[in-house]
Amino acid sequence: MLFPLSYWLFFTTLILGSILTISSPSWFGAWIGLELNLMSFIPLITIKTSAYFSETALKYFLIQALGSTLLITSSFMSMHAPLFGMMLILFSLLLKVGSAPFHFWFPHIMEGLQWPQIFILSTIQKLAPLILLSYLSKTYIIIKVLLLSSILSAMVGALGGLNLSSLRKIIAFSSINHLSWMLMAIIMSDSLWFMYFTIYSVILVSITSMFHKFKSFTLSDLFKPNTNQTLFSIFFACNLFSLSGLPPFLGFIPKWLLIQMLADSKLFIPLLFLLLATLITLYFYLRIILPQILLTTSTMNFSLQNSYLITKHPFFLMQTSINLIGLIIPIYFILI
Repeated sequence: MLFPLSYWLFFTTLILGSILTISSPSWFGAWIGLELNLMSFIPLITIKTSAYFSETALKYFLIQALGSTLLITSSFMSMHAPLFGMMLILFSLLLKVGSAPFHFWFPHIMEGLQWPQIFILSTIQKLAPLILLSYLSKTYIIIKVLLLSSILSAMVGALGGLNLSSLRKIIAFSSINHLSWMLMAIIMSDSLWFMYFTIYSVILVSITSMFHKFKSFTLSDLFKPNTNQTLFSIFFACNLFSLSGLPPFLGFIPKWLLIQMLADSKLFIPLLFLLLATLITLYFYLRIILPQILLTTSTMNFSLQNSYLITKHPFFLMQTSINLIGLIIPIYFILI
């Protein structure tokens, strides 16, 4: 079980906090929902009694409390100075999601979490602030700030993940890079960013559950006997290729649609930065994948030694097959 039974109450209130934020008609109601979401996530971090987890929970609380204070203060200020207040609200939401240039806290928090909490922090905890950002992206200057934050997040997420051995930090910088695509999709289309967010969540749950099952936290953990096997390497490579947006995997579909929209809107410079950052992230994904594949058995036979992944853990096969949905998309366009 990912969480003890008594902790599912906190997980339920965490979801309710996000729903309250999304459906609130005022900034005050949105702030209450974000606070409920924050106070529900703190106990989920400190499941294990450890000074390391307590330190991570305290850091996360202080950062999110700063963002919440800025949000509620700027919402009152927006009644007298609308543009200045909205800009402060924008900065507070960018701080909460960990977007550049307010990304400094995100990799450090991720380093102190377990894999289930990493998935929650990278997906569910970002949902409500991203929807609030989509509500804000109506004026010209806010769209320009979101565009700049998207470009910065793309480059920070790409360059920050180089030469790292911690899988949690690599996933953290990968999340910052994917956040840049989501911010750009928010500018272009509300439905597109939500589709990107959904597909990213599906891919990430596949990767984090695999890391959680095999207790892998560094690159050296991937070479343990229970992970250094052919089927695991193939599943693992498919997941990371999909996360990088490499065609024809599932992760390429939302990037493909966004690339088309940016090209049609003549936004070639932001598109250049996003594609360049994606190529760099693909490089440090390959740093993980290639040694894993090269150190497996030289003959790609599916022996009984490797069959336990399907017999005992068929969920891994189902998760990986989701990433191959992109292969069906060309057939769909041919039929149309």
